[in-house]
Amino acid sequence: MTPPLLDIRSVTRRFGGLVAVNDVSLTVGRGEIVGLIGPNGAGKSTLFGLIAGALAPTSGTILFEGQDVSRLPAPERCRRGIGRTFQVVKSFDSMSVVDNVIVGSLVRHRHLAEARAKAYEVLDFAGLAGRAGAAAGDLTPPEKRRLEVARALATEPKLLLLDEVMTGLTPTEAQKGVELVRRVRETGVTVLMVEHVMEIVMPLVDRAFVMHLGRELAPGSPKEVAAAQGVIAAYLGERRRAA
Repeated sequence: MTPPLLDIRSVTRRFGGLVAVNDVSLTVGRGEIVGLIGPNGAGKSTLFGLIAGALAPTSGTILFEGQDVSRLPAPERCRRGIGRTFQVVKSFDSMSVVDNVIVGSLVRHRHLAEARAKAYEVLDFAGLAGRAGAAAGDLTPPEKRRLEVARALATEPKLLLLDEVMTGLTPTEAQKGVELVRRVRETGVTVLMVEHVMEIVMPLVDRAFVMHLGRELAPGSPKEVAAAQGVIAAYLGERRRAA
């Protein structure tokens, strides 16, 4: 049996007396799109930070391609194939769009000409080729979200962590985002995505994983998760459960 690309085993993260992630276990198989959902404060972004290496677990183990990466710093995890976006866009606003993406492509390409060529390739894929020379600060919010994805893709990840890339988008813009995520998967990249809006994530993912108050609540198919009473109560609220 092929081992999962990502295997999180009983991971806990404490901040003083606050337990942000509490004994969470999760696997992501190669080629999957897995959704990580839950209400605000559920621990989703903290778990992303633990996977990407921005945070170290208080206890538990994170395996990537069968190797323990729990204590590796974020740059080394990126080199191993874990790329990410951020919930709050972190572009270099005074730099051009293409230079922002070159920052990512330099992870794999030591020569600037090669890194630039990769950056243009990724911008074309993300639908931003026409904005390559613009200052990143001049992009619209949807374009900035795409820039985040493009910079992460430029690192040539095996696993792409998408942290609320649909946030604040109109329905039309969100649909374009969904199409982009599907095309990312078609290139062979595995996707683990945090989204707050279930209507967006459920039709897109192969499996969903719900967190509530730092704990895993209900992993399963989108249909199974949406029907789970614990999810309906914790995520959608008592009023929706009664309905």
